[in-house]
Amino acid sequence: MNASLTTQTPAPDRLPAGAAPVACVDIGGTKVAVNVVDARGMHGQQVELTCKQGAPDALAQQVMRMIHASCQAAHVRPDDIAAVGVASCGPFVLNQGLVELASPNICGGLAGAARGLPNDWTAAVLEAPLRQAFAGVRVENDGIAALQAERRWGALQGMDHCAYVTWSTGIGTGLCVGGQVLRGKNGNAGHAGHMFVSDNMDALCGCGNIGDVEALVAGNALPRRFSAYPDAASIFIAASAGDACATAIIDDLCRVMGRMLYNLVITLDLQGISVGGSVFWHHRDYLLPRLQAQLSGKLPALTAACTLVPAGLQDRVGDYAALALVA
Repeated sequence: MNASLTTQTPAPDRLPAGAAPVACVDIGGTKVAVNVVDARGMHGQQVELTCKQGAPDALAQQVMRMIHASCQAAHVRPDDIAAVGVASCGPFVLNQGLVELASPNICGGLAGAARGLPNDWTAAVLEAPLRQAFAGVRVENDGIAALQAERRWGALQGMDHCAYVTWSTGIGTGLCVGGQVLRGKNGNAGHAGHMFVSDNMDALCGCGNIGDVEALVAGNALPRRFSAYPDAASIFIAASAGDACATAIIDDLCRVMGRMLYNLVITLDLQGISVGGSVFWHHRDYLLPRLQAQLSGKLPALTAACTLVPAGLQDRVGDYAALALVA
């Protein structure tokens, strides 16, 4: 294994003495987490289910309320916040240059009523209200932000050709080639979760695709596809207990996810990929060798030197992803 994948610099728990506080916001398809970071450390954490009802700016209003609550818990005045870093699930659309979310797991207007989301939004307003309330707002795709955190403090330090992949409520990636983080025209580079890598067409993605990677393997897709299991965790529990059906399901999930990883490696000639997200992290010992097996032996000139590793920032990638934008 490459030494740069095993040597990690601890992530900062605090800003330098005298530095103004910053707010860190992690927006996912399931939950929103907010922390304040200052010279005393990271504190005042607030966690809520992601708002998916009301007007299209409801999520932005939730985030602003949570920042104020985090400030209150951290004994920081909101007016003293120097910057707000927002790591958010995407894709993004730009409205007069400001980010709105066209997220398949938040906006019900993308795939329609069949997807079961309680709104008809095609985009959720985000950046404009935040900029009216706070200075120095920076919004980045959560895969890209997590990649930056993993390169700075985690498992991808010293690597110029690498990726971060999250396997969670959705599937997201951040990509780096030649030391340059890839962003694309609207900050959407890395939406590999919407690749088609299988002939299986039994699942509707929130983006409107049928049978893309996210529709087949994402955490919120599994109970819809496999109704005998109430959630993703129950499939893994059953497989660990010797359930042959659950084991076959996981093998198929790893085949789909592994093909996506293989496509990234051979397209970008990567050195390493760190993997995080709730589905992966809670079952990483079971999943990692199965995912690695999907790369091993296939076009070794490109894959042999690329290693898959668990996220160096573990289950706190989201917190540090937002911090990496403003620290």
